[in-house]
Amino acid sequence: MERVEINDILLKVEKPARYTGNEINVYKKEIDEKTIRFAFAFPDIYEVGMSFMGMQILYNLLNNIDDVYCERVFAPASDMESVMREKNLPLFALESRHPLKNFDFVGFTLQYELSYTNILNMLDLSGIPLYANDRSEEDPFVIVGGPCVYNMEPIADFVDIATIGEGEEVMAELMDSYRAWKKSGKSKRDFLVQIARDIEGVYIPSLYDCKYNEDGTLKEVSPNIEGVPAKIKKRIIKDLDSVYYQDRLIVPYIDIVHDRIMLEIFRGCTRGCRFCQAGMLYRPIRERSVEKLKQHLAKIVKSTGYEEISLSSLSTSDYSGLEELTMHILKEYSEKEKISLSLPSLRLDNFSAELAQKIQEVRKSGLTFAPEAGTQRLRDVINKGITEEDLENAMTKAFGMGWSNVKLYFMMSLPTETYEDLDGIGDLAYKVLDIYRDLNDGKLGRNFNVTVSTSSFVPKPFTPFQWEPQNTVEELREKQRYLVQMLKNKNISYKYHESKTSFLEAVMARGDRRLSKVIHDAFKKGCTFDGWDEKFQFDLWKEAFEENDMSMEFYAHRRRSYDELFPWDHIDAGVSKKFLIDENEKAKNEQLTPDCRGGCRGCGINTDIARGLC
Repeated sequence: MERVEINDILLKVEKPARYTGNEINVYKKEIDEKTIRFAFAFPDIYEVGMSFMGMQILYNLLNNIDDVYCERVFAPASDMESVMREKNLPLFALESRHPLKNFDFVGFTLQYELSYTNILNMLDLSGIPLYANDRSEEDPFVIVGGPCVYNMEPIADFVDIATIGEGEEVMAELMDSYRAWKKSGKSKRDFLVQIARDIEGVYIPSLYDCKYNEDGTLKEVSPNIEGVPAKIKKRIIKDLDSVYYQDRLIVPYIDIVHDRIMLEIFRGCTRGCRFCQAGMLYRPIRERSVEKLKQHLAKIVKSTGYEEISLSSLSTSDYSGLEELTMHILKEYSEKEKISLSLPSLRLDNFSAELAQKIQEVRKSGLTFAPEAGTQRLRDVINKGITEEDLENAMTKAFGMGWSNVKLYFMMSLPTETYEDLDGIGDLAYKVLDIYRDLNDGKLGRNFNVTVSTSSFVPKPFTPFQWEPQNTVEELREKQRYLVQMLKNKNISYKYHESKTSFLEAVMARGDRRLSKVIHDAFKKGCTFDGWDEKFQFDLWKEAFEENDMSMEFYAHRRRSYDELFPWDHIDAGVSKKFLIDENEKAKNEQLTPDCRGGCRGCGINTDIARGLC
């Protein structure tokens, strides 16, 4: 099997190490006719994809199966793509440099809705037909997973297999089924039907048909073959201590977005923020034990040489063993080996300044908090569960211990938001300045800075706000301009996201299967890297929608009724629709739902596997 030769073009492109492979801790395997070949494809550039912890987990898991060889492939940057198309070079996997067309599976992770045209571009560069029904018996299976798979209907026509939920167990089962199928001599469709029937969490879009009402809303999603489930249930790993966890990480030769050890301490969240899709999808909460984490960390540190450890979860400060684990890391790695520790996802209501101070002794950095909304009323609407007093206490502690850089994250255009809530964002930012002044003889100092960042609310599937409309692009821009004026201060930096990308994200998040044609047409017009502001071509997207007689506003700006069928209602994410409706009603009444750790709130998830943490 011929390798794709790229040595003569590497000096013509930026950052050649994106395409060379051979990094520390990669797998090199002998390939024969029995090898099951899996290309883990990340639909963005190398630096972004290599920062994704899920890739490191599945890459090592699959390569620990003797007859499976998992390799990596990333979206080539524009300069590399131009050279590849000019020289007619196919997209290739880094480890072997073999074309993707020669693999058994090409697996894309769906982390962001605006990566969909990159998926088509990567398939096109590989010579793999874009539409699933155009692929032959010799073409690879295109498989997807990740958070966007809970509504992957906009790209359903391009996908052979989707895995719903956590992937460690389901991927091993898929490899077992594929191995048996290869010996059977049956067709690819036979394989798809078999795994849809036999493996929980497997969704085969081609085995389901969609019907629509005259008003454009969805009427029905139903199987077109007997024996496949009408509702596909997500996979949940019951015990994180017993499931596979990698003991080594690939170490890149160039800087990547998150260039450090990412140690996953638990999955799920018990807080119940009503805008947060991850907090609903990844229920129930399950923790790794401190002892297991110590064992994993010792092996990862030894095999990588990284100088920073980051504890990864949706809400790190909620981990029940946080103090014990951090003290162990500080003693064994920070004091002895000068490896720093970072704690993302800090909450204002349980912030330990003393613990943070110990962590910062090795490498001092800023503190990041997410009040999410500027007023208590709106924080109650979204069920954030923190108060202005929490912010004041956290800032007072932090500034008293020497911090001088703080980042505050907010979400803009949340349901029921008014300009008084926007004023609250400014009030909080200036209150932080006042707290610092009070502790420093009325002075702010040249190096003191508060960074305020706002993202635009996007209604996401399986959240209590999935029925809510998004603000229009002009409304979002007007609110951003309002905050720009309010936050003009030499000690305050204000950052915000492009409103048009948030608009398209909302369209895709709530889209249905009819959008596959629109996405294909946008790709043909030249749309790729849509999540990058400098690459985003909104006018081309508008053209694609108009030419298909489809309305972007229909998906993003329309309030849904409780009885409307969603494109994702045939997926069982574990959280009941009744719970989500109840939470939506509580939001309208500004009622809080307490943390699940204080007692079950009846969301519908199986809490028997959560070891009493829910």
